[in-house]
Amino acid sequence: MTLRYIAPLVVGLIVLTCKTWATVDVSMEDRVDVYLKGQAEIACMYTLKEPAMMIVWFTKLPGKDQSRIRIYYYDNQTEIIEEGSEFAGRIKVSRFHDPQISQGNAILTIDKVELTDQREFICMVHNASKDIGEGRTRLQVFNSPSLPVVERRHTGISVEEEPSKVANCKVDDGYPRPNITWYKDRFPLQNSDGEVKIVESVTIKTNGLYAVESQLFIKVTRADEDAIFYCEVQYFVPGASKMAESNPIDITVYYPTTKVNLSIHPPNRLIKEGDTVEIHCEGNGKPPPLYTFTHKEDVLSTENEILFLENVTRSNSGTYKCQSLDLETGNDAEDSINITVHFLDHIVVTLEETVLDQGDDLTLTCNALSSLPTYTAWYKDGKELVKRHVLELYNASYDTAGTYICEVTVRSLSALQERKSVQISVQGKPEITKEIAVRPMKKADRTVNLTCYAQGYPIPNITWTLSYRRTGQPVPVLNEEIQETNTGVISMISVKATSELTANCRADNEFGTDATSRSIEAFAQVTTTQPTSTKATGFTVTPKRQEKGGSGVAIAVIIIFLLLIAILGSVLYFLYKKGKLPCGRSGKQDFTKEKASKDDIVMEMKSGKSEEAVLLQGVNGDKKSPTE
Repeated sequence: MTLRYIAPLVVGLIVLTCKTWATVDVSMEDRVDVYLKGQAEIACMYTLKEPAMMIVWFTKLPGKDQSRIRIYYYDNQTEIIEEGSEFAGRIKVSRFHDPQISQGNAILTIDKVELTDQREFICMVHNASKDIGEGRTRLQVFNSPSLPVVERRHTGISVEEEPSKVANCKVDDGYPRPNITWYKDRFPLQNSDGEVKIVESVTIKTNGLYAVESQLFIKVTRADEDAIFYCEVQYFVPGASKMAESNPIDITVYYPTTKVNLSIHPPNRLIKEGDTVEIHCEGNGKPPPLYTFTHKEDVLSTENEILFLENVTRSNSGTYKCQSLDLETGNDAEDSINITVHFLDHIVVTLEETVLDQGDDLTLTCNALSSLPTYTAWYKDGKELVKRHVLELYNASYDTAGTYICEVTVRSLSALQERKSVQISVQGKPEITKEIAVRPMKKADRTVNLTCYAQGYPIPNITWTLSYRRTGQPVPVLNEEIQETNTGVISMISVKATSELTANCRADNEFGTDATSRSIEAFAQVTTTQPTSTKATGFTVTPKRQEKGGSGVAIAVIIIFLLLIAILGSVLYFLYKKGKLPCGRSGKQDFTKEKASKDDIVMEMKSGKSEEAVLLQGVNGDKKSPTE
């Protein structure tokens, strides 16, 4: 191009630029921030007394060689949104002018902002004199990334000299690029020679968003077994910056076993025969090595670090050893422990069973072998006799007979206890120690219980003799129960209590006989409204209730009685007609009135179901005259 063409062009540009700087003042923000898929508003403010004659919006991609692209045009007659532009259908411009303050504004609104919208936007304003003013704004697009996800190493990490991979941290779909920082127990980690190594990779996805992955390598020590690791992502949002933390993780650290320790569970207790014992072998390494248990040079089967001893005996006492072997390093370690299983043998008593004559003396001994000090005591009938292993009995009597118990206890281990009984019998003639005891039975019954107790050995044989006192007739025994005791025998019988009785109890064995008797008095107490009760010394007899079916019997009796009355009436009437019976008041007899003897016992008969008539013969045996 020749100089004559270039010179006018340069002069024209200088004049245009000078006019813009001198006459039209345009004000715009340096940057506008907006979320991806959000709505952006870019304001273009200008100073003019009159509305702008022309407003034009351009865009310019980053780079020196990028040219402007017009996306919007306005003048007094025309408003154009470039159809071929990538903003077609997504932009609009709002315009207004305030003549009082000589200011106008043109606001460019962009809907559904995309990553490609991140560029420079230029606003050009013309006045009536065709002077130009221009402003620029850079649009910045943001998208919050996903929460950071940590993937820990699933296998253990051995203590080594070089850093080992611990975990990965990933974030996705961030814009601009997010940053990842690693933390250990709240302290940030950075690359350092031989201790920490962080490897980061960044990927731009097809949608233009960033995916960032960070790998953490550290030189693991035993102290890291309890450490907590996590990653933090820092990212920007419109007008601010934010951060998000991942879930914390821990790591499994492997280190060799250099020491083992044996312990008994439960601890601090004495072990007795029959117990179950657990012996734990714990090493200071990780993972646990292989353990081997031995006792008296015998290898024992175990569930690795625990040895179970069930139902132990004294033969399980002794020294137990645990040996460990680390397969990775070849290191071994050993520990031992002593166990004592305490015991208490069965009691040996001399004599275990014996028979004494009355007046004899006897010495009993009680012993039991134990691994611990013991306490011995003798008991009889629940009462402690002596606190030693020897029991001496003098001048034996029937009171001496019975069961003696020897008890041996280990006071320091109360579960160890043995008991053994000794039966002592004193032989001799029977002795009935108490009178015949009388005890009433159920109120609805007419029976009583009689009891006779006799001491002696061999066990006496008891014989009962019962009879009515007035007639001497024997009384049958309804039921008899015999119960042997340590020193004798008890006999219990049931008898009817309808009259005075004489009860005799006889006890005999090969050494002799003893007997006792008792009179049982009985009398009746009668009223016309209360049930009859028969009383005896030591027991009570109550009439039985009318049993089911009694009403039918009563009705049958009444019918028979009425028939007899009818027959008697017919006979009397026949004799009267024949003149066999004298007529007149003096000759009449009252058949419905009888004179009761003072000794008769009469109970009135009621018509109710629960009552019955009872006619009892007088107990004094008086006879009645024929007229009575």
